[in-house]
Amino acid sequence: MKAIVINLDSAIERMTFQRKQLCSFGIDYIRLPAVLLSTDDLVYKKLSSTWERKLKSEEVACFLSHKNAWGLVLKSNKPFLIIEDDAYFSKTINCVLKELETLTNIDYINIEVTGTNKKKLLATKATKEICESKLFRLYQGRSGAGGYILWPSGARKLLGEFENGKIGLADKFINNNYSLLSYQLDPAVLIQLDQCVYHSIKAPLDVDSSITPKLNSNSIIDKCIKCKFRRFISQVKTGVNHIAHLHHASKRKVKISKNLTLK
Repeated sequence: MKAIVINLDSAIERMTFQRKQLCSFGIDYIRLPAVLLSTDDLVYKKLSSTWERKLKSEEVACFLSHKNAWGLVLKSNKPFLIIEDDAYFSKTINCVLKELETLTNIDYINIEVTGTNKKKLLATKATKEICESKLFRLYQGRSGAGGYILWPSGARKLLGEFENGKIGLADKFINNNYSLLSYQLDPAVLIQLDQCVYHSIKAPLDVDSSITPKLNSNSIIDKCIKCKFRRFISQVKTGVNHIAHLHHASKRKVKISKNLTLK
C-alpha cells in the first residue's frame, strides 16, 4: 500500500524525516504539497464560515490538503495510507499495511492514537486480528487526521459531502460522516510527533503543529448564527448515533502499540 504525505513546502526538515522513515520501511509514497492560505484569499473567505464556528486560515488549508488527498485516492481507485508529515510509525506498520490492503467493504480505518486519547465508540467485539492489533468497527470519535487509510468508496463519500457545501476541521469532518464504514486499529500503530510526550515516547524530531496550530480562547468565540445552528444539529446527530449503537458498542480509549512506547 502506498502512502500520501501531506507536507508544506517550507517544512523541509519534516519531509526529510518522513522520507527516511518511509524508505526504512520500504513504503512507496506520493508527496502532496499542503495547501497554504491567508485570510485575504477568496477561497478562505468563501469557506471560513461554513462550519460550526469560523475556521482559521490554517484550518481551511488543512482541510483542503486532505480533500486533495481524497481526490488522489478516488482517481487511483485503490486504498492509500494518508499521513501528515509528522506521523511516527510502529515497527509493525509493514505487517499492518499488507494485511489491511486485502480487506474489502471498508471505507476508512483510523490507525492513530492521540495524546489526549479521548474515548471512542467502538464495537465490543473485534472484526479481525491484524498483526499485533485488532480491528474494531468505529461508530464515533474518529479524531485525529495524522494517519488513516482511505478506500475509494470512502473518498467518494467525503468528497460528496464537500460538493454539497460542507467543510470543517479535517478530523471532525470525517467524524461527522456517519455513512462511512469506519474502523479503528487497537492498539494503534501511529502517533503524531507532537503527541509523543503524552505517552512517554522519545520523539525522533521536535515539532509543533504547523498545519493546525493550537487555538487560543478568542479564536473559538463565534457570533455566526448559522454556525451555532450547525453545531446544534451536529450535537443532536452525535447523540442519536451514540444511542443507536450502544447495544453493541462501548466508549473506551484506544491503546498504543507496545512498539511505539519505548523511551
